[in-house]
Amino acid sequence: MTKLITFFALLSLSACGPIEGKVRSSLMRAGIAKDVSTCMAERMVDKLSIPQLRRLSSLGNFEGKKAAEIKAMPYDKFMHNVRALKDPEIVGVVSLAWVKCGLG
Repeated sequence: MTKLITFFALLSLSACGPIEGKVRSSLMRAGIAKDVSTCMAERMVDKLSIPQLRRLSSLGNFEGKKAAEIKAMPYDKFMHNVRALKDPEIVGVVSLAWVKCGLG
């Protein structure tokens, strides 16, 4: 039974479409352009675990903020929020994705 659960967990990870879409949407809500969010999400779903991606997705929760405030979020503010998650692996993966997607 445990092997079956592990198999389905791995299978769900290989089908990252829905997860990638959620990460992309979170990045967009955090003020990152759609094309850059798409590029970053593609890279991050391959490198981070599901729990890490969920924690990262929580950064996209900017309810109560004006759209102009979110869109104007600079890299250092965004990375400050990422570092607040206190997960060095998330910080490294997000930083590298940021650079590889043309923002560095």
